[in-house]
Amino acid sequence: MPQPEPRVVYDNPCVPAPAAAPDPMLEPVAPAAIADAKARLLAKHGAAHRERIERGVDQVAALWRTGDGDLAAFCVEQFVAESATRELLFDRLQTTLEQLAGHFLEIGRTVRWHTEVDTGPMQPVDKLLAAYDASAHVTEDLFTSKVAFTALLNFPLTRLADRLRDGASYSRRTWAEVRLTGKFDTRVPGKLAQAASAVEVAADQYIAGYNLWMHHVISEDGSRRFPSGKRLISHWNLRDELKANYADKAGIAMQRTIAKLMERIVTQTIPQVVIDNPRVDWNPFTNTVAAAPAYTVEPGNGAPIDRGTMPSDKPEPDTRFAHVLAHFRAARDIDKFSPIAPTRMLRAFDNAEIPEERVRALLVEILESPIVTDAAREIEQRLLRKLEPHDLWYEFGVPTAEAELDALTKKRYPTAAAFAKDLPRILRKLGFTDARAKYLTSKIEVDPSRGAGHAMGAERRGDKAHLRTRVVAGGMDYKGYNIAVHELGHNVEQTFSLYDIDYTLLAGVPNTAFTEALAFLFQARNLELLGRPRPGAEADRLRVLDAYWNTREIAGSALVELDVWRWLYANPEATATQLREATVQIAKDTWNRYYAPTLGGKDTALLGIYSHTIASPLYLFNYVLGHLIAFQVEEHVAGKDSATFAKEFERICRLGAILPDLWMTAATGKPVTAKPLLAAAARAFQAPAKPPAR
Repeated sequence: MPQPEPRVVYDNPCVPAPAAAPDPMLEPVAPAAIADAKARLLAKHGAAHRERIERGVDQVAALWRTGDGDLAAFCVEQFVAESATRELLFDRLQTTLEQLAGHFLEIGRTVRWHTEVDTGPMQPVDKLLAAYDASAHVTEDLFTSKVAFTALLNFPLTRLADRLRDGASYSRRTWAEVRLTGKFDTRVPGKLAQAASAVEVAADQYIAGYNLWMHHVISEDGSRRFPSGKRLISHWNLRDELKANYADKAGIAMQRTIAKLMERIVTQTIPQVVIDNPRVDWNPFTNTVAAAPAYTVEPGNGAPIDRGTMPSDKPEPDTRFAHVLAHFRAARDIDKFSPIAPTRMLRAFDNAEIPEERVRALLVEILESPIVTDAAREIEQRLLRKLEPHDLWYEFGVPTAEAELDALTKKRYPTAAAFAKDLPRILRKLGFTDARAKYLTSKIEVDPSRGAGHAMGAERRGDKAHLRTRVVAGGMDYKGYNIAVHELGHNVEQTFSLYDIDYTLLAGVPNTAFTEALAFLFQARNLELLGRPRPGAEADRLRVLDAYWNTREIAGSALVELDVWRWLYANPEATATQLREATVQIAKDTWNRYYAPTLGGKDTALLGIYSHTIASPLYLFNYVLGHLIAFQVEEHVAGKDSATFAKEFERICRLGAILPDLWMTAATGKPVTAKPLLAAAARAFQAPAKPPAR
């Protein structure tokens, strides 16, 4: 009877384990197979097609794996030589990809509906649904099915350097082909894409729930200075509240309280118990918490904490930075599958199509401009005091009491549906014809948002853009209205750049900074839309100063974020605590260099407050670009009547997703630059200022 083979145990350190079999889906194709594919195509189609054959096979081979099969057989079957057939292939791919993107977006919108839209109390399953991403595997599936490879074989794939060098000579059709293959310049495994999506959802939910009940935030002198019921999300509502406090003679105490609160959030010394909790009082100056008296507990939020029970003052455990770290780790997993842009930072700037070096130069140019001295002098004259760190968010012009604006917007817009009903009038007021206003309204839905608000465009013709804005109890306050008008600008751009463009592959704008810029154009007119008087010459001067000051404000935070991510890539094993310490130090150093000379507050960490850095990393610099682009476009339409504004808005939206500088040149005659804003600000400061009415 034969003896059984002895069982080999490979956990003995003296006995080497057998080498793992190579994964065929990670093994690159051999050079001989690439040469064979080219030779067979040349034999079939002739030397006249050599350039396209060489380029196409190389593009496919860069992402082909041995597990994908016979490279040469695929290339011979899918290479299209005849121009007419190539036209058909392009149309097939463009139409199909539009439908795929559009329907996947609709699925995502559906599963995240109850976490993004205020439909009442959330159910435990809602967060599980929101984490589901039906599109997570779509790019991987398009590679597996060879559709992606067919696009790469037949149309040109470019790098950013190529587009910067040659983009001006591209036709609209060539740009559409570039955008087609650009969808397949990386091959990220679906499980990694889904993991990154889950990280984004978790961070977004964390920020959406980061609210402070301001009646329970105690000022430095121990008083309650904020009204009952005021619940503000960080950082957007906190910033807007701080701005609104300039209209209050006693507002500086509230502003100092908000600034201290913000610093506590950034440094993670905020007690965890006070986050979205109306049952405790908190003094951010002493950092002490206490059970709220029964009469100050907000209605509908439970009984007060037992007065005999002392709430914990334990700080939030670096949760803010744990979310950033999760983004970074998800990005690191993807980096190795992105040969054209192998870091999250490179991908961010490749998506913006403006190199990091140029963006940094723009940020520094703004921050180092000596105009800041003139700005600080005028603000001090207007405030009749020395500037403080919270004046980072100062707004030029005569402040209007926000209570008055709140009353106006709440009466006009008691619900999101009321705002939706008013869209035709708003659009007509902006200069759109009745027909175009109806056209746009038919393609935009308005939803009450759980968060601060956002715009979600459609990605296929036949679907609608969605405008999300926050509607508080009693109606839409001015903050919500201000955000809603901004998001409407996004939605109008999204509609024109999808439904009215020549190639749907060019739908949208060059990068997110441009859609922010176009949204700013709407937002700048929000008071006029409420029936307020049209600004005069002094208001126009102040508009320029506001554009400069706001751009300079966010430039510092954007620079901090870039430096934080550089630190992360230099310290990939960092903990959340180490990341927090590094972020706080970078924020302090940036403040001390660019802001402390005019605003004081040495070593403040306020530049780290932006929620975008947690929910949407490496997005902030787009706001700076957006301000610059918006100013250039605003200057282009300045002095024109509303009808001309609307026509120009529509025209430039139809330019689509071409190179940023080409878009700007076509729109305004100049590339993206900080010089027009800085020059206009310098002229504005030279003009005699009128003191604000008090």
